[in-house]
Amino acid sequence: MEVQRDRYLTSLIDRKNNGMIKVVTGVRRCGKTYLLFNLFARHLRELGIDEAHIVKLALDERKNARYRNPDELYRYLEDKIGADENTYYVLLDEIQYAISSEELKNRDAPPALYEVLNGLLRKRNVDVYVTGSNSKLLSHDVMTQFRGRGDVVHVMPLSFAEFMQAYSGDRYEGWAEYITYGGMPLLLSKETDDQKARYLQDLFSEVYIVDLVERHGIEKLQEFDSLIDVLASAVGSLTNPSKIEATFKSVIQSKVEASTIRRWIGCLEEAYLVSEASRYDVKGRKYIGTPKKYYFEDIGLRNARLGFRQIEETHLMENVVYNELRMRGYSVDVGVVESRPQVEGKSVRVQHEVDFVANLGNKRYYLQSAFRMDNPEKAKQEKASLLRIGDNFKKIIVVKDVVKPHMDENGILIMDIFDFLMNPHSLDM
Repeated sequence: MEVQRDRYLTSLIDRKNNGMIKVVTGVRRCGKTYLLFNLFARHLRELGIDEAHIVKLALDERKNARYRNPDELYRYLEDKIGADENTYYVLLDEIQYAISSEELKNRDAPPALYEVLNGLLRKRNVDVYVTGSNSKLLSHDVMTQFRGRGDVVHVMPLSFAEFMQAYSGDRYEGWAEYITYGGMPLLLSKETDDQKARYLQDLFSEVYIVDLVERHGIEKLQEFDSLIDVLASAVGSLTNPSKIEATFKSVIQSKVEASTIRRWIGCLEEAYLVSEASRYDVKGRKYIGTPKKYYFEDIGLRNARLGFRQIEETHLMENVVYNELRMRGYSVDVGVVESRPQVEGKSVRVQHEVDFVANLGNKRYYLQSAFRMDNPEKAKQEKASLLRIGDNFKKIIVVKDVVKPHMDENGILIMDIFDFLMNPHSLDM
């Protein structure tokens, strides 16, 4: 069964003919090509646009290697685009292949590819869409290099709701599958657990790691591998480069510095393998710096990295909730609420954690991911930090237990993980 990625397709349709370069970016193999070349191209054809006006080119394919040269690419596109008034839709896949290593090192001048794409925008009958798998090239710098004419759509691996479109079992079986193998789209074609595990492990080691090592010139491979393992094991836990540096010194007798570790984490973020969640002082309305939390873009990749040895449903559920919020467009922080209770006549500073503070425009939600809340003591523990927040934004607890969505006596909305994930409007229930 075909998975309809309506959230991202709608994002592209809404941006159509807006005079900007649409940059579809995300971790490699998450479905960017399928979105652009299949779903979006089909949308164009359904509008009556003929094939000659849909120009598709995949730069990662060997047969198209010559077009990785920007001059060759420009000549190819010039030949495909006619002079008639009807719009030509140019769809380019994996454009990072058209940026040389020398251009990557020279941050003072834009790569020639950007000049090619900006040149296309000067034509009145061209609408441009590109995909790429490196956020620094295709997100952070895109507004500058495209002279304010870049528009980014970040695609993530399949959400649980998207995954269930193609899964034949019930939602409980689907959940067990999803928190083990995650949402990389090609997994849907794998029949056995061994095939799925091998695909994810090979993808991590033979695609992501090789690409990162080559692109960033990483030489200390043992330490880099160890860093990935540390982040994978610490999902949902606070950590920082200094703490990891100390671990390296004591465990593997490495002298790698915190500054290098910080740079490597940045490389993993640029490749969309991990995402950073900063701590936010809810009452003080300010960010707290380190330590931070790191979550994996896909939990299947995280599990594969650890050899499927640490399938801790509590932490994995927290990672899934975090990813779902980001898919819905929210910026997500880890909340901190401070209190000062009296202990033996003295004021003691205590920090209470709110799993997530989700913001989008003027909307804000406070969320707790609670695997179980099946007794009064556990319920009191999960609600404690939410009850110390003084504002009126909605407070939500997502549980694994099967419950009907309901408000408790304190105005906290409690829902189960399936209602949260399967209903795109669940936060407004």
